[in-house]
Amino acid sequence: MILSLIGTLLLIVGAVCDIFGAIGMHRFGNFYLRLHAATVGTVGGKFYPLIGVGLIALDRGLLPIAGVAFLSAFTLLITTSVGSHALAYAAERAGVVKIEHDELGGDEDD
Repeated sequence: MILSLIGTLLLIVGAVCDIFGAIGMHRFGNFYLRLHAATVGTVGGKFYPLIGVGLIALDRGLLPIAGVAFLSAFTLLITTSVGSHALAYAAERAGVVKIEHDELGGDEDD
């Protein structure tokens, strides 16, 4: 019973993270901030619901489904951060998108 309640709460948290990620993709202006919003939407919006589904499955005795959900969640957690880092590195390295230091609160004289 308690695992199903926690799982349902994690499903709701995942939906909220997806909404925040979508708002960030719409409102943020440059590539790196949008990449951050997409990563937040992916990690928060997919990782937490998968953990929630795994907990609900454990509560109902569906061990294979719980195992697949947990394995998928942790695989997603690792690959999303690596993928977004590779995308940002490639964009900066190719010169497609330049980092402007004043956007990040740095001094313009650097």
